[in-house]
Amino acid sequence: MASSNTLQVWRNARLSPRADPAEVIENAAIVVRDGRIEWFGAEAEMPPAYTDAVRHDLQQRIVTPGLVDCHTHLVYAGNRAEEFAMRLEGASYEDIAKRGGGIVSTVRNTRAASEDELFAQSLRRLDALLAEGVTALEIKSGYGLDLATERKMLRVARRLAKTRPVTISTTFLGAHALPPEYADRADDYIDHVCNEMLPTLAAEGLVDAVDVFCERIAFTLEQAERVFGAASKLNLPVKMHAEQLSLMGGAALAAKHHALSADHLEFLDEAGAMAMREAGTVAVLLPGAFYFIREKQLPPTDLLRRHDVPIALATDSNPGTSPSTSLLLMLNMGCTLFRLSVAEVLAGVTRHGAKALGHADVTGEIKLGAKADFVAWDIVTLAELAYWTGLERCALVVRHGAVTVDKRKIA
Repeated sequence: MASSNTLQVWRNARLSPRADPAEVIENAAIVVRDGRIEWFGAEAEMPPAYTDAVRHDLQQRIVTPGLVDCHTHLVYAGNRAEEFAMRLEGASYEDIAKRGGGIVSTVRNTRAASEDELFAQSLRRLDALLAEGVTALEIKSGYGLDLATERKMLRVARRLAKTRPVTISTTFLGAHALPPEYADRADDYIDHVCNEMLPTLAAEGLVDAVDVFCERIAFTLEQAERVFGAASKLNLPVKMHAEQLSLMGGAALAAKHHALSADHLEFLDEAGAMAMREAGTVAVLLPGAFYFIREKQLPPTDLLRRHDVPIALATDSNPGTSPSTSLLLMLNMGCTLFRLSVAEVLAGVTRHGAKALGHADVTGEIKLGAKADFVAWDIVTLAELAYWTGLERCALVVRHGAVTVDKRKIA
Protein backbone atom coordinates (compact mmCIF):
# COMPACT_ATOMS: atom_id res chain seq x y z
CA MET A 1 0.00 0.00 0.00
CA ALA A 2 1.10 3.55 -0.76
CA SER A 3 2.82 5.55 1.95
CA SER A 4 1.60 9.05 2.75
CA ASN A 5 5.11 10.55 2.97
CA THR A 6 6.24 9.95 -0.61
CA LEU A 7 5.65 11.99 -3.75
CA GLN A 8 2.88 10.16 -5.58
CA VAL A 9 0.93 10.56 -8.78
CA TRP A 10 -2.50 8.97 -8.93
CA ARG A 11 -3.22 8.90 -12.66
CA ASN A 12 -5.66 7.69 -15.30
CA ALA A 13 -8.68 8.88 -13.34
CA ARG A 14 -12.00 10.47 -14.15
CA LEU A 15 -11.76 13.10 -11.48
CA SER A 16 -14.64 15.04 -9.90
CA PRO A 17 -12.88 17.35 -7.42
CA ARG A 18 -16.14 18.51 -5.78
CA ALA A 19 -18.20 15.34 -6.36
CA ASP A 20 -20.22 17.39 -8.86
CA PRO A 21 -21.60 15.45 -11.86
CA ALA A 22 -21.18 18.61 -13.97
CA GLU A 23 -17.44 18.78 -13.17
CA VAL A 24 -15.52 15.71 -14.26
CA ILE A 25 -11.94 15.93 -15.55
CA GLU A 26 -11.21 13.10 -17.97
CA ASN A 27 -7.79 11.40 -17.99
CA ALA A 28 -6.86 13.22 -14.81
CA ALA A 29 -4.09 12.94 -12.24
CA ILE A 30 -3.64 13.89 -8.59
CA VAL A 31 -0.20 14.68 -7.19
CA VAL A 32 0.22 14.03 -3.47
CA ARG A 33 3.19 15.07 -1.35
CA ASP A 34 3.40 14.30 2.37
CA GLY A 35 -0.29 13.51 2.53
CA ARG A 36 -1.50 16.71 0.87
CA ILE A 37 -2.64 17.53 -2.65
CA GLU A 38 0.05 19.45 -4.51
CA TRP A 39 -1.47 19.42 -7.99
CA PHE A 40 -4.42 17.96 -9.89
CA GLY A 41 -5.88 18.26 -13.36
CA ALA A 42 -5.69 16.73 -16.81
CA GLU A 43 -2.72 14.35 -16.90
CA ALA A 44 -1.50 15.83 -20.19
CA GLU A 45 -1.02 19.15 -18.39
CA MET A 46 0.88 17.75 -15.41
CA PRO A 47 4.19 19.60 -14.81
CA PRO A 48 7.31 17.62 -15.81
CA ALA A 49 8.68 18.02 -12.27
CA TYR A 50 6.53 15.04 -11.24
CA THR A 51 7.93 12.62 -13.82
CA ASP A 52 9.89 10.61 -11.25
CA ALA A 53 7.09 10.35 -8.66
CA VAL A 54 5.65 7.01 -7.58
CA ARG A 55 2.74 6.31 -9.92
CA HIS A 56 -0.57 4.56 -9.34
CA ASP A 57 -2.97 3.67 -12.15
CA LEU A 58 -6.63 4.27 -11.26
CA GLN A 59 -7.77 2.53 -14.45
CA GLN A 60 -10.29 5.17 -15.48
CA ARG A 61 -12.28 4.94 -12.27
CA ILE A 62 -14.33 7.92 -11.15
CA VAL A 63 -12.62 9.66 -8.22
CA THR A 64 -14.35 11.89 -5.68
CA PRO A 65 -13.38 13.41 -2.34
CA GLY A 66 -13.65 11.08 0.65
CA LEU A 67 -17.13 10.95 2.14
CA VAL A 68 -18.02 12.78 5.36
CA ASP A 69 -20.67 11.49 7.80
CA CYS A 70 -21.27 14.62 9.86
CA HIS A 71 -23.92 13.31 12.31
CA THR A 72 -23.62 9.93 14.04
CA HIS A 73 -24.24 8.41 17.47
CA LEU A 74 -21.93 5.53 16.63
CA VAL A 75 -20.74 4.71 20.16
CA TYR A 76 -23.30 2.84 22.26
CA ALA A 77 -23.90 -0.63 23.69
CA GLY A 78 -26.60 -3.12 22.74
CA ASN A 79 -29.37 -2.50 20.23
CA ARG A 80 -33.13 -2.03 20.16
CA ALA A 81 -34.14 -4.62 17.58
CA GLU A 82 -36.69 -6.16 19.95
CA GLU A 83 -38.36 -2.78 20.37
CA PHE A 84 -38.51 -2.49 16.58
CA ALA A 85 -40.33 -5.82 16.45
CA MET A 86 -42.69 -4.70 19.23
CA ARG A 87 -43.59 -1.53 17.34
CA LEU A 88 -44.38 -3.58 14.25
CA GLU A 89 -46.81 -5.58 16.37
CA GLY A 90 -48.57 -2.43 17.56
CA ALA A 91 -46.78 -1.47 20.79
CA SER A 92 -46.73 2.25 21.46
CA TYR A 93 -43.75 4.29 22.62
CA GLU A 94 -45.36 4.39 26.07
CA ASP A 95 -45.74 0.61 26.10
CA ILE A 96 -42.09 0.15 25.27
CA ALA A 97 -41.00 2.71 27.85
CA LYS A 98 -43.01 0.95 30.57
CA ARG A 99 -41.08 -2.24 29.77
CA GLY A 100 -37.77 -0.43 30.28
CA GLY A 101 -37.22 0.30 26.60
CA GLY A 102 -36.49 3.44 24.60
CA ILE A 103 -33.44 5.59 25.12
CA VAL A 104 -33.35 4.50 28.78
CA SER A 105 -32.47 0.97 27.67
CA THR A 106 -29.54 2.25 25.60
CA VAL A 107 -28.38 4.39 28.52
CA ARG A 108 -28.59 1.38 30.82
CA ASN A 109 -26.62 -0.85 28.42
CA THR A 110 -24.01 1.82 27.71
CA ARG A 111 -23.47 2.53 31.38
CA ALA A 112 -23.06 -1.19 32.08
CA ALA A 113 -20.60 -1.87 29.26
CA SER A 114 -16.88 -1.74 29.87
CA GLU A 115 -14.81 0.58 27.70
CA ASP A 116 -13.42 -2.41 25.80
CA GLU A 117 -16.90 -3.81 25.19
CA LEU A 118 -18.14 -0.44 23.99
CA PHE A 119 -15.12 -0.08 21.74
CA ALA A 120 -15.59 -3.53 20.15
CA GLN A 121 -19.25 -2.95 19.37
CA SER A 122 -18.61 0.52 17.96
CA LEU A 123 -15.62 -0.57 15.87
CA ARG A 124 -17.81 -2.94 13.88
CA ARG A 125 -20.13 -0.09 12.95
CA LEU A 126 -17.21 2.20 12.09
CA ASP A 127 -15.69 -0.42 9.78
CA ALA A 128 -18.94 -0.62 7.82
CA LEU A 129 -18.81 3.13 7.18
CA LEU A 130 -15.14 3.08 6.18
CA ALA A 131 -15.75 0.26 3.69
CA GLU A 132 -18.09 2.59 1.77
CA GLY A 133 -15.61 5.44 1.37
CA VAL A 134 -16.10 7.47 4.56
CA THR A 135 -12.85 9.21 5.53
CA ALA A 136 -14.21 11.56 8.23
CA LEU A 137 -17.13 11.50 10.63
CA GLU A 138 -18.61 12.90 13.79
CA ILE A 139 -19.38 10.80 16.88
CA LYS A 140 -21.69 12.14 19.57
CA SER A 141 -21.93 11.12 23.19
CA GLY A 142 -25.35 11.25 24.86
CA TYR A 143 -26.11 7.67 25.88
CA GLY A 144 -24.39 8.01 29.24
CA LEU A 145 -26.08 11.06 30.75
CA ASP A 146 -23.63 10.93 33.63
CA LEU A 147 -20.03 12.07 33.78
CA ALA A 148 -18.43 8.64 33.94
CA THR A 149 -20.30 7.19 30.96
CA GLU A 150 -20.11 10.31 28.81
CA ARG A 151 -16.36 10.25 29.42
CA LYS A 152 -16.25 6.57 28.49
CA MET A 153 -18.11 7.18 25.23
CA LEU A 154 -15.84 10.05 24.23
CA ARG A 155 -12.74 8.07 25.16
CA VAL A 156 -13.95 5.27 22.88
CA ALA A 157 -14.47 7.77 20.06
CA ARG A 158 -10.89 9.01 20.46
CA ARG A 159 -9.65 5.42 20.58
CA LEU A 160 -11.49 4.57 17.37
CA ALA A 161 -9.68 7.43 15.63
CA LYS A 162 -6.33 6.01 16.76
CA THR A 163 -7.24 2.47 15.71
CA ARG A 164 -8.56 3.14 12.21
CA PRO A 165 -7.39 5.55 9.48
CA VAL A 166 -10.24 8.04 9.82
CA THR A 167 -10.75 11.58 11.06
CA ILE A 168 -13.23 11.68 13.94
CA SER A 169 -14.69 14.80 15.54
CA THR A 170 -16.29 14.28 18.93
CA THR A 171 -19.45 16.04 20.06
CA PHE A 172 -20.63 16.21 23.67
CA LEU A 173 -24.39 15.59 23.71
CA GLY A 174 -24.99 15.47 27.43
CA ALA A 175 -28.24 17.37 26.81
CA HIS A 176 -29.70 14.47 24.82
CA ALA A 177 -32.37 13.26 27.23
CA LEU A 178 -33.21 13.47 30.90
CA PRO A 179 -31.59 10.62 32.88
CA PRO A 180 -33.82 8.67 35.27
CA GLU A 181 -32.06 10.03 38.35
CA TYR A 182 -33.05 13.57 37.30
CA ALA A 183 -36.73 12.82 36.62
CA ASP A 184 -38.77 16.06 36.71
CA ARG A 185 -35.57 18.06 37.40
CA ALA A 186 -34.51 19.13 33.93
CA ASP A 187 -33.05 22.47 35.06
CA ASP A 188 -30.94 20.74 37.68
CA TYR A 189 -29.64 18.34 35.06
CA ILE A 190 -28.76 21.20 32.69
CA ASP A 191 -26.86 22.81 35.58
CA HIS A 192 -24.92 19.56 35.93
CA VAL A 193 -24.22 19.45 32.19
CA CYS A 194 -23.03 23.06 32.06
CA ASN A 195 -21.15 23.35 35.33
CA GLU A 196 -19.62 19.91 35.81
CA MET A 197 -19.80 17.53 32.87
CA LEU A 198 -18.85 19.81 30.00
CA PRO A 199 -15.99 21.69 31.70
CA THR A 200 -14.49 18.44 32.99
CA LEU A 201 -14.65 16.62 29.67
CA ALA A 202 -13.38 19.64 27.74
CA ALA A 203 -10.42 19.95 30.12
CA GLU A 204 -9.60 16.31 29.40
CA GLY A 205 -9.44 17.07 25.67
CA LEU A 206 -12.39 14.87 24.78
CA VAL A 207 -14.76 17.43 23.25
CA ASP A 208 -14.57 19.09 19.83
CA ALA A 209 -18.14 20.46 19.74
CA VAL A 210 -21.31 20.61 21.83
CA ASP A 211 -24.83 19.56 20.81
CA VAL A 212 -28.26 19.77 22.43
CA PHE A 213 -31.61 18.17 21.59
CA CYS A 214 -34.13 21.03 21.60
CA GLU A 215 -37.63 19.57 21.46
CA ARG A 216 -40.76 19.21 23.56
CA ILE A 217 -39.69 15.70 24.58
CA ALA A 218 -36.16 16.91 25.37
CA PHE A 219 -34.94 20.41 26.35
CA THR A 220 -36.34 23.92 26.00
CA LEU A 221 -34.90 26.90 24.16
CA GLU A 222 -33.83 28.45 27.45
CA GLN A 223 -32.08 25.28 28.54
CA ALA A 224 -30.40 24.93 25.14
CA GLU A 225 -29.14 28.50 25.37
CA ARG A 226 -27.58 27.75 28.74
CA VAL A 227 -25.70 24.84 27.18
CA PHE A 228 -24.55 27.05 24.33
CA GLY A 229 -23.37 29.66 26.82
CA ALA A 230 -21.29 27.06 28.64
CA ALA A 231 -19.79 25.93 25.33
CA SER A 232 -18.95 29.52 24.41
CA LYS A 233 -16.99 30.00 27.64
CA LEU A 234 -14.85 27.03 26.58
CA ASN A 235 -14.49 28.27 22.97
CA LEU A 236 -16.27 25.18 21.65
CA PRO A 237 -18.50 25.30 18.54
CA VAL A 238 -22.11 24.22 18.87
CA LYS A 239 -24.78 22.38 16.89
CA MET A 240 -28.38 21.41 17.55
CA HIS A 241 -30.98 18.71 17.02
CA ALA A 242 -33.70 21.15 15.93
CA GLU A 243 -37.26 21.25 14.58
CA GLN A 244 -37.51 17.47 14.17
CA LEU A 245 -40.91 16.90 15.75
CA SER A 246 -42.24 20.44 16.09
CA LEU A 247 -41.35 24.08 15.42
CA MET A 248 -39.56 25.28 18.56
CA GLY A 249 -37.36 28.02 17.10
CA GLY A 250 -34.26 25.93 17.71
CA ALA A 251 -32.73 26.54 14.30
CA ALA A 252 -32.88 30.31 14.78
CA LEU A 253 -31.31 29.94 18.23
CA ALA A 254 -28.57 27.75 16.80
CA ALA A 255 -27.90 30.34 14.12
CA LYS A 256 -27.77 33.09 16.76
CA HIS A 257 -24.86 31.19 18.28
CA HIS A 258 -23.25 30.61 14.85
CA ALA A 259 -23.77 26.86 15.13
CA LEU A 260 -21.92 24.57 12.77
CA SER A 261 -25.22 22.90 11.95
CA ALA A 262 -28.86 22.48 12.79
CA ASP A 263 -29.97 18.90 12.21
CA HIS A 264 -33.24 17.12 11.26
CA LEU A 265 -35.27 20.31 10.51
CA GLU A 266 -38.52 18.72 9.33
CA PHE A 267 -40.52 21.62 10.86
CA LEU A 268 -38.11 24.43 9.94
CA ASP A 269 -39.77 27.75 9.07
CA GLU A 270 -38.60 30.61 6.86
CA ALA A 271 -37.30 32.68 9.77
CA GLY A 272 -35.11 29.78 10.84
CA ALA A 273 -33.84 29.21 7.31
CA MET A 274 -32.99 32.89 6.88
CA ALA A 275 -31.14 32.94 10.19
CA MET A 276 -29.18 29.83 9.23
CA ARG A 277 -28.15 31.36 5.91
CA GLU A 278 -27.01 34.57 7.60
CA ALA A 279 -24.96 32.65 10.17
CA GLY A 280 -23.50 30.10 7.73
CA THR A 281 -25.13 27.25 9.66
CA VAL A 282 -25.43 24.02 7.65
CA ALA A 283 -28.76 22.18 7.40
CA VAL A 284 -28.08 18.50 8.12
CA LEU A 285 -30.90 16.29 6.84
CA LEU A 286 -31.25 12.76 8.20
CA PRO A 287 -33.36 10.57 5.91
CA GLY A 288 -32.56 7.40 7.84
CA ALA A 289 -34.43 8.62 10.91
CA PHE A 290 -37.27 10.00 8.77
CA TYR A 291 -37.66 6.58 7.16
CA PHE A 292 -37.22 4.42 10.24
CA ILE A 293 -39.77 6.17 12.45
CA ARG A 294 -42.15 6.77 9.55
CA GLU A 295 -42.24 10.54 9.78
CA LYS A 296 -44.78 12.35 7.63
CA GLN A 297 -43.41 15.90 7.65
CA LEU A 298 -40.76 16.33 4.96
CA PRO A 299 -37.94 18.79 5.61
CA PRO A 300 -38.51 21.99 3.60
CA THR A 301 -35.88 21.46 0.92
CA ASP A 302 -37.34 24.16 -1.37
CA LEU A 303 -37.07 26.65 1.49
CA LEU A 304 -33.44 25.71 2.08
CA ARG A 305 -32.69 26.06 -1.62
CA ARG A 306 -34.45 29.42 -1.86
CA HIS A 307 -32.31 30.83 0.93
CA ASP A 308 -29.10 29.14 -0.23
CA VAL A 309 -28.64 27.20 3.01
CA PRO A 310 -26.02 24.48 2.45
CA ILE A 311 -27.55 21.02 2.81
CA ALA A 312 -25.63 18.09 4.26
CA LEU A 313 -26.73 14.46 4.65
CA ALA A 314 -25.69 12.01 7.35
CA THR A 315 -26.57 8.57 8.65
CA ASP A 316 -27.63 9.64 12.16
CA SER A 317 -26.42 6.13 12.99
CA ASN A 318 -28.04 5.27 16.33
CA PRO A 319 -29.84 2.32 17.95
CA GLY A 320 -33.31 3.81 18.25
CA THR A 321 -34.25 5.79 15.16
CA SER A 322 -31.62 5.17 12.48
CA PRO A 323 -29.70 1.89 12.92
CA SER A 324 -27.83 2.41 9.66
CA THR A 325 -24.13 2.19 8.86
CA SER A 326 -24.46 3.07 5.16
CA LEU A 327 -23.90 6.65 4.09
CA LEU A 328 -24.40 5.56 0.48
CA LEU A 329 -27.91 4.41 1.37
CA MET A 330 -28.57 7.92 2.67
CA LEU A 331 -27.77 9.25 -0.82
CA ASN A 332 -30.54 7.13 -2.26
CA MET A 333 -32.94 8.09 0.53
CA GLY A 334 -32.08 11.77 0.13
CA CYS A 335 -33.10 11.54 -3.51
CA THR A 336 -36.15 9.28 -3.17
CA LEU A 337 -37.61 10.57 0.12
CA PHE A 338 -36.48 14.21 0.18
CA ARG A 339 -36.46 14.79 -3.61
CA LEU A 340 -32.90 16.06 -3.62
CA SER A 341 -30.87 15.89 -6.83
CA VAL A 342 -27.81 13.70 -7.30
CA ALA A 343 -25.63 16.81 -7.22
CA GLU A 344 -27.23 17.93 -3.94
CA VAL A 345 -26.80 14.63 -2.11
CA LEU A 346 -23.20 14.30 -3.25
CA ALA A 347 -22.43 17.82 -2.03
CA GLY A 348 -24.18 16.83 1.18
CA VAL A 349 -21.72 14.06 2.00
CA THR A 350 -18.61 15.90 0.83
CA ARG A 351 -18.09 19.67 1.03
CA HIS A 352 -21.29 20.54 2.93
CA GLY A 353 -20.80 17.61 5.27
CA ALA A 354 -17.25 18.85 5.87
CA LYS A 355 -18.52 22.32 6.74
CA ALA A 356 -20.95 20.82 9.26
CA LEU A 357 -18.15 18.72 10.74
CA GLY A 358 -16.01 21.79 11.35
CA HIS A 359 -12.63 20.03 11.31
CA ALA A 360 -9.67 21.97 9.91
CA ASP A 361 -8.28 18.95 8.03
CA VAL A 362 -11.58 18.00 6.36
CA THR A 363 -12.60 20.01 3.31
CA GLY A 364 -14.78 17.56 1.39
CA GLU A 365 -13.00 18.66 -1.78
CA ILE A 366 -9.96 17.73 -3.81
CA LYS A 367 -8.13 21.04 -3.83
CA LEU A 368 -4.60 22.36 -3.54
CA GLY A 369 -3.17 22.10 -0.05
CA ALA A 370 -5.97 19.93 1.27
CA LYS A 371 -5.40 16.55 2.87
CA ALA A 372 -5.38 13.88 0.17
CA ASP A 373 -8.65 12.12 1.05
CA PHE A 374 -10.33 10.56 -1.98
CA VAL A 375 -12.22 7.52 -3.21
CA ALA A 376 -12.05 5.64 -6.52
CA TRP A 377 -15.37 4.07 -7.49
CA ASP A 378 -16.37 1.16 -9.72
CA ILE A 379 -19.10 3.12 -11.48
CA VAL A 380 -19.64 4.74 -14.87
CA THR A 381 -21.49 7.86 -13.72
CA LEU A 382 -21.72 9.65 -10.38
CA ALA A 383 -25.48 9.09 -10.40
CA GLU A 384 -24.78 5.44 -9.60
CA LEU A 385 -23.66 6.40 -6.10
CA ALA A 386 -27.24 7.42 -5.34
CA TYR A 387 -28.88 4.82 -7.61
CA TRP A 388 -27.66 1.46 -6.33
CA THR A 389 -28.52 0.07 -2.90
CA GLY A 390 -26.35 -2.78 -1.69
CA LEU A 391 -24.05 -3.11 -4.70
CA GLU A 392 -20.34 -2.79 -3.88
CA ARG A 393 -19.04 0.38 -5.51
CA CYS A 394 -16.05 1.50 -3.45
CA ALA A 395 -12.84 0.23 -5.08
CA LEU A 396 -10.13 2.24 -3.32
CA VAL A 397 -9.93 4.72 -0.44
CA VAL A 398 -6.96 7.04 0.10
CA ARG A 399 -6.76 9.07 3.31
CA HIS A 400 -3.98 11.59 3.91
CA GLY A 401 -2.22 10.10 0.90
CA ALA A 402 -2.20 6.48 2.14
CA VAL A 403 -4.35 3.61 0.88
CA THR A 404 -6.76 2.53 3.61
CA VAL A 405 -9.23 0.38 1.65
CA ASP A 406 -8.30 -1.56 -1.49
CA LYS A 407 -10.92 -3.75 -3.15
CA ARG A 408 -9.57 -3.49 -6.68
CA LYS A 409 -8.52 -7.15 -6.76
CA ILE A 410 -12.11 -8.28 -6.27
CA ALA A 411 -13.80 -5.55 -8.28
